[in-house]
Amino acid sequence: MRVLYNVIFRAAMPLILLRLWWRGRSQPEYRLRLAERLGKVPKRLSSAPLLWVHSVSVGETLAAIPVITQLAARYPQWQWLVTTSTPTGSERVTEALRPILGGRLLHYYLPYDLPECLTPFLQALRPNMLVIVETELWPNLLHFCRKRNIPTLLANARLSEKSARGYGKFPRFTQSMLANLDKVVAQYDVDAQRFVELGLPAPRVLASGNIKFDLDIGLGLVSEAQALAHQWRGPEERKVWLAASTHAGEDEIILDAYRALLKTSENLLLVLVPRHPQRFESVARLCQERGFQVVRRSEGRAPSVCDQILLGDTMGELLRFFGASDMAFVGGSLVPVGGHNMIEPAAWGVPVVCGPFLHNFSTVAQLLKDAGGMVIAEDAASIAEQLGLWLKNDRQRMAAGQNARVVAQENSGALRRLLDEIESLMPDLKDQ
Repeated sequence: MRVLYNVIFRAAMPLILLRLWWRGRSQPEYRLRLAERLGKVPKRLSSAPLLWVHSVSVGETLAAIPVITQLAARYPQWQWLVTTSTPTGSERVTEALRPILGGRLLHYYLPYDLPECLTPFLQALRPNMLVIVETELWPNLLHFCRKRNIPTLLANARLSEKSARGYGKFPRFTQSMLANLDKVVAQYDVDAQRFVELGLPAPRVLASGNIKFDLDIGLGLVSEAQALAHQWRGPEERKVWLAASTHAGEDEIILDAYRALLKTSENLLLVLVPRHPQRFESVARLCQERGFQVVRRSEGRAPSVCDQILLGDTMGELLRFFGASDMAFVGGSLVPVGGHNMIEPAAWGVPVVCGPFLHNFSTVAQLLKDAGGMVIAEDAASIAEQLGLWLKNDRQRMAAGQNARVVAQENSGALRRLLDEIESLMPDLKDQ
């Protein structure tokens, strides 16, 4: 079956490269470093142990950072290889990890899942272990790691019902792929059970919780968020609504809800942060076409009393944005993307509104909803209605935020369990 997979993948390569070129029209970084995607990287000269972490894009990279930093502190002799698949993920790796790891960090794009791309990559870098963050399963990658006796662990793994059905359509292929995983540390029991039902031996999987609950909100970050809140609120003490990680089709709904809210809360500031940087310009135009006064974060100035929308067109600031806000909407949930990380506002004690498409965070969403820290809204009218209630009643809004914070605090601890599992797979390296 893997032979057929390789034939299909090779046949699709012209289309894959064309798509890469096409995406480069709006995000030129996609046209750079093609050699890495083909597995052509410099040979690693060091003989130090190398732990390889693969995080597809920004969300997975943010989840991986505390894993890497804690292990790096414990084992200063190790080197680290971090691969991503997107330029935004690559940027976060460089910004967050280069200052910490310095010369111990190697960073490349993940090669395409073909033998001719993976073989030279593995030969050049000689990793000792692979940790894949969340659910990024590539048959050849797992096969060649097994062939080279490289332990593989799937960390913070989630598997939605829809994805499980997709893998289940190819049972023999899926079982052979999963057989190459040494360990799956799933987020919740339902995720672990789906892996077992697909053929992963039960002793190789455990549920440890979601490591995204283990946010480190230190005093420095709190101070930065407080400074932002002071700038944004101004002398008028404006309320701040953050609409985070929005996708195409959501911005229009958010702007409709915002216009409705302005009828009763005319000083409300909307901080709108599109998920992908290539959409910054189009979202800015959309806001202006709708007649809103817009200031861009990249301009470096605080919003004036006349500015209605602050467009978050920078990277790496979203966590502190949540801390500077009174209430939040988390995107990818009004369109069938599956939702993004609503744990971040919850950890700050900020109440959350999301759309109905939440399969990427289904368990987290249910926990927050049951606790009263999050509300599901399906359209602009229902979003405006809920936010309007919070704007009229500070006590109710703050109680919802505290409920969300309690959920975040009570579900922490998964990071420690994951670190233990990673270390258990590499006993021979811990003494090197």
